[in-house]
Amino acid sequence: MGDIFKAYDIRGSYPDELDEALAGKIGTAFADMLNARRIVIGRDIRLSSLSLAKAFIEGAATSGVSVTDIGLTTTPMLYYAIIDGKFDGGAMVTASHLPGQFNGFKLCREEAIPLSGDHGLPALKKLVMKGLPAGRGHAYMDSCEALSVQDKYIDKLNTFVHNPGPLKIVVDAGNGMAGLDAPVLLKRFPVWEFTPMYMEPDGNFPHHVANPLLPSATRELQSMVLKERADIGVAFDGDADRCGFIDEKGERIPADLVTALIAGFLLTKEPGATILYDLRSGRIVPETITRLGGKAIRCRVGHAFIKAQMREENALFAGELSGHYYYRDMGFTDNGVLSMIHILNLLSLKNSPLSDLIRPLKKYYSTGELNMQTKYKEAIFAALEAKYKDAGKDHLDGLRVEYSEWWFNLRASNTEPVIRLNLEADNKQIMEEKRNEILKIIMETDPKVILKPQA
Repeated sequence: MGDIFKAYDIRGSYPDELDEALAGKIGTAFADMLNARRIVIGRDIRLSSLSLAKAFIEGAATSGVSVTDIGLTTTPMLYYAIIDGKFDGGAMVTASHLPGQFNGFKLCREEAIPLSGDHGLPALKKLVMKGLPAGRGHAYMDSCEALSVQDKYIDKLNTFVHNPGPLKIVVDAGNGMAGLDAPVLLKRFPVWEFTPMYMEPDGNFPHHVANPLLPSATRELQSMVLKERADIGVAFDGDADRCGFIDEKGERIPADLVTALIAGFLLTKEPGATILYDLRSGRIVPETITRLGGKAIRCRVGHAFIKAQMREENALFAGELSGHYYYRDMGFTDNGVLSMIHILNLLSLKNSPLSDLIRPLKKYYSTGELNMQTKYKEAIFAALEAKYKDAGKDHLDGLRVEYSEWWFNLRASNTEPVIRLNLEADNKQIMEEKRNEILKIIMETDPKVILKPQA
């Protein structure tokens, strides 16, 4: 089986780590653990997704559960289906932004509350390892009902569009699932001039990996924005719960600055609201939220953790450096297309170029996220703790060291065998000096550490 049960979901290479037999066991265990009567399932376009979905359904049927299959879908649409249909739980067959040979499951309880490494997935893993008796359910065709929720879902998204102004928009779906939703929504508003890129879902991902975090994945989009003289470019990941933005100059916009922009827009609708931001975000994010009258709360990295904290705080919105943006008005779930809508709303309201809206937020200097592969995580953390013993520190997620002019966070990834460093400073000189200082300590602790380049 391998270690496919991650902090936020189930994910592995197909078929050596995750195959149909294992998918069936996961379906049985999931339905049994929830004591569910009704669940819903959807899938992305990966070549293995249909067979894994069928196996999951057949496994769930052995627990006597009724399954509704919404077919090819985005993860946000699956979340919407769970909430709108009042299902006991739901499963999305996807590996999100990973290359096509990977696949997995995002699993939720009622109200689209995710199972995670803290709540649900360890218990599910034990049930899968133990094995459950089969034969209490029905055959695949008898236990599964097909349903389309796209029209209702697009109608719901439509309600968030406010006073749209004339804009030229380029959207790159990366041959992922956003190709189902984004064009339908955008074409409802003729005032928007829409240029599509790679809208046809294709499990081979023939043009580029559907991961907007990677500079290599947005180069064609950046060129198209300039060619079309567009106001904005939007790139989606494979299951459309994440997105990235390109300004009219063809420049990538850091995700934490997008958090600040969307937070500012939403605070005009609900002054004083609570907004979460992940602890890798720059200082400009809480500064902006506070300046505009909101309550800024720092949170851990990862969608399951953020959604849980949003519910505890009744937060209006949350933003994550990975390009996940979360909304209370969509059941505390992340939604790429809704994030695009809010940025388009903001452009229409301000009637200013996107680069002008971003410029005041570029107050600090950041390294971006540096990823390093090492076998000596604990020793590296200890060395940095000792070096910066006079700093302000916390361990909400990894190690955060804070001084008046600069700060850094180092954390172990929950999805890859790497440690991730984010550092920010008041000026470029301090940023580069402290980055080099920390990297030197890391390399002295582990001379074989590998600094992974961003593709």
